[in-house]
Order: sequence, then C-alpha cells, then structure tokens
Amino acid sequence: MEWTCKAFADLSTIELYQILQLRAAVFVVEQHCVYQDLDGKDLKGYHLIGWHNGAAVAYTRLLPKDVSYREQSIGRVVTAQTYRALGLGRVLMEQSIEASYRLFGKNPIRIGAQQHLKRFYESLGFQQASDVYEEDGIPHIEMVKS
Repeated sequence: MEWTCKAFADLSTIELYQILQLRAAVFVVEQHCVYQDLDGKDLKGYHLIGWHNGAAVAYTRLLPKDVSYREQSIGRVVTAQTYRALGLGRVLMEQSIEASYRLFGKNPIRIGAQQHLKRFYESLGFQQASDVYEEDGIPHIEMVKS
C-alpha cells in the first residue's frame, strides 16, 4: 500500500478520475445516495489516497478550518468494498489524522460520521458532538477529536 497526499492543484487528471470513481462507486452506487459530490470544497483541500497496484482503494478529503466546520476536518472517508475486511479503514483514518495535523496544526478535527460507525471513530479518539441528523438518507453525527 502506498499513500499520497496532495493539494487539488497537484492531482493529475488520472488521480482525480480515480478519486471521483471511488467516491461514486461507494457513495452513489453502493449506498444509493443521490447527492452533489462536487461541492467546491475539493479545490480548498488536500486529498489523501491509498494506492494498491496502481488503483485508488482508500481516500479522504482533508479540509482546513472554516471550510466545512470551524475546525479542520476529514471527510469523504471511503474504502473500496473489496478492501474493507482488511482493516484498511483504521489505517486510512490514522494516516488522515496525522496528515491533518501536519498540514493544519495539531488542532481539533471535526467529522460528520455515519452514526453506525460511532464506535469505530470513538476508538480513534473522536467524541460525539451533535445530535443525530439525516444526511442523504443516512443517520449521521458530528464528532470531534480534541
């Protein structure tokens, strides 16, 4: 597994295509969510990509404070379906937390988490910071890592 973290302007067209392909495969096709994925925030963030045999199989979008939340944030957390049973989600989040601290400082990180993943994110040091809300038909909660 190889990890890269790049600003939007530094992504190649192939890298961007693979990121968008992975996000669409999971969020739109697998989770049946019709939503505006291209929200303008990609341009303001960094993109952490896990590569295996030349394919993007894990990804997060890292945003500075005041883009999605007052705090810096990690979003669009996605792992290809065939890689989920390998514990890659934990490695992806650990890499993302480290990269967020490196890029934006060791400040609180806020995420919008699918509610059923609450325990997973708690195991990484996040704590629930909102009531349950629905986003794209899926129950979510905001969580913060102080």
